Formats: sequence, structure tokens, C-alpha cells
Amino acid sequence: MNTVEFWASRFLEMLGGLGVSLQLTVGALVMGIPLGLLLALGLLGKSKIVYYLCLALVEVGRGAPALVVLYVVYYGLPILSLRPEAMVCAYIGLTYTTAAYTSEYIRGGLKAVSPGSIEAAHALAMPQLDVLRFVLIPQGLRVAIPSLMGFAIQIFQATSLTYSITVREVTAISYSIGSNTFRYLEIFALAGILYAVITIPATWLTNKVEARLALRH
Repeated sequence: MNTVEFWASRFLEMLGGLGVSLQLTVGALVMGIPLGLLLALGLLGKSKIVYYLCLALVEVGRGAPALVVLYVVYYGLPILSLRPEAMVCAYIGLTYTTAAYTSEYIRGGLKAVSPGSIEAAHALAMPQLDVLRFVLIPQGLRVAIPSLMGFAIQIFQATSLTYSITVREVTAISYSIGSNTFRYLEIFALAGILYAVITIPATWLTNKVEARLALRH
């Protein structure tokens, strides 16, 4: 069986693993970015207790490699008498990593909002909550969009680490096929192609969005 035939025979199995990787990516972003926003607001708030709590969460999340976070969740939760499935552990670990990193991107975006916009909102007697909802957060997120899109690509690539906690994504399936067929180079080449099919267009889209936003400033 030549390489093309080998790839064709394993394509659907690998495609299923790619679906798991995309599922993990979307889940981590959907849950992690709102948490990152809360952490960013906590870091910009006036409460010292909230500030230091958020700072600790962010620094630990950014300082610990994603693989270590996954291990802590996967092996730590059973100690607490919790035994979630590997996918749930993967969601928890990647969501925490996402929240920690995106909080810094979002905080940078919030700090970039023109003070004049906030002063104008206060001059109109807008409540603080409305200032956050309609002025600060929308403008801050708009500034942070390119960074968040770039991080989305990174977290997609980081889903490959979940093979270490038995999640059946692209890398795990590649290892399994390679150990059964001993055709490691060919199967990981196919895995690389599948990752590239997602990351290359996503990188191009990120650059386009960043250029478009830059023109509007």
C-alpha cells in the first residue's frame, strides 16, 4: 500500500480526530474568553482582594504549561472524589489556559480605550454598568480581536496535548495508527496537513482582520 492509499484508508479516522480538536478549541474559546473578560475587569477594578485573586489566577495560568494544567486537572480531580471523562478534563484545562491568556489581551484592549469616550459616557450620567456594557467592553474587545484570533490558532494547536490524557484527537489517533502500522512518518505527515488546513486559512483571516481594523484607526 503506497502513501496515498494509506492516507485514504485512514482519512475518515483522522478526520474524526480533527473534529474532536475543533470541538475542544471552540469549547475552550466559548468558555475561556468570557472568563478572561471577568479576570481582566478584576485586574482593572478597585478592589485589592479581587485584584490579587485575579492576578494569581492569571499568573498561574500563564506560567504553567498547558500540558501541566491538563495533568493537574486529569489526575487532581479524582483525588477530590470527582471522576470526569477525559474530554471534560480537557475542556477544563484548556478553558483555564484560555482565560488566563486572553485576560491579558482583553485588559490591553480595555486600557487602550480612549479616556474621552469614558468621560463622555459619565458626562451623560450613564451608570457605571452601562459604561462597561456599551462603551468600555465593546471598544476594548474590538481592539483585542486580532490578538484573540491569533490565540485561537494557538489553542487549536494546543489541543494536540490532550492526547496525553487519553483524548482521541488527531495526535492520539496518529500515535495509535503509527503503533499499529509502524508508518509513523506518513501518518504524522497527514496529521500535519490536517492541522495546516485549519491554521493557514485562520492565520490569513487573522491578518486580514488586523489590517482592516488598522485602517479604521
